[in-house]
Amino acid sequence: MPAPRPPSPERSAELRRRFAEEARCERPGLSTLCLLVGAEADGALDEAGMDAVEMELDRLAGELPYRPGSPHAWAVALRELLGERYGFHGVPGDYQRLESSLLHEVLRRRRGLPILLSVVWMEVARRAGAPVYGVALPGHFVVGFGEARAGQVLADPFDGGRVLTGADAELLVAGATGAPLDASMLTPAGVLDVVLRVLNNVRAWSAARPEHSGVGLWAVELSLLLPSHPARLRYERAQLLVQRGDFRNGARELEAYAEVVAGVDEPTAERLRSQARAARALLN
Repeated sequence: MPAPRPPSPERSAELRRRFAEEARCERPGLSTLCLLVGAEADGALDEAGMDAVEMELDRLAGELPYRPGSPHAWAVALRELLGERYGFHGVPGDYQRLESSLLHEVLRRRRGLPILLSVVWMEVARRAGAPVYGVALPGHFVVGFGEARAGQVLADPFDGGRVLTGADAELLVAGATGAPLDASMLTPAGVLDVVLRVLNNVRAWSAARPEHSGVGLWAVELSLLLPSHPARLRYERAQLLVQRGDFRNGARELEAYAEVVAGVDEPTAERLRSQARAARALLN
């Protein structure tokens, strides 16, 4: 994928309006939200391209066996279809690529980060009627089938959909955190939690590449449109605005965030106000 080419300001405003609207639906659509993220990243992704992704997910779901049975049978059916027949998987180098976080590119390349490959698994399985959900293990996203606490089966789309044993899951968690697997880690992830984690990955990609601070800015701004998000994202947005030379708006955001934290941490609020004054001084 070439250097990210953003959409026009008018297109971006429309995408963000739709993103905020979808995020506040009673049942927000995972693929819809991920495609809106993709369209914010890639100005070439138009409405026809977004529709094509949804149709491809429908087509893949149609190739699954009709209700294969147990959670384990569902996991095996998805592995055989997506991992073995179509070759969806991940490799370490995918962590260095922005397109690994964009659903339309993951479908095209059949490669991506664990969470985006899991989105493909979940959306295909959901369309076919599977009892599927995401599981946000520390450091590695996987999918679950069946009841979360009884009879749960986990699969790792990054590894081609390999069905995980309990020992496999424990090793994944231990490798990421050094801590043992806890039952709370196996709780199904909500749609908005998945989308926020996708945007976190985009922000991390941008943070390592200062020349792409614009990518980090739109990822923060989309995150702020979610009904629930970390308040500190406002500080990150302010820093990015200042970094990009928008000193006036960066100072305003710093001052607004200072008001948020002033009631619980006045010294931090004063440091934020000082940063805002420094940003305004750069206007002179």
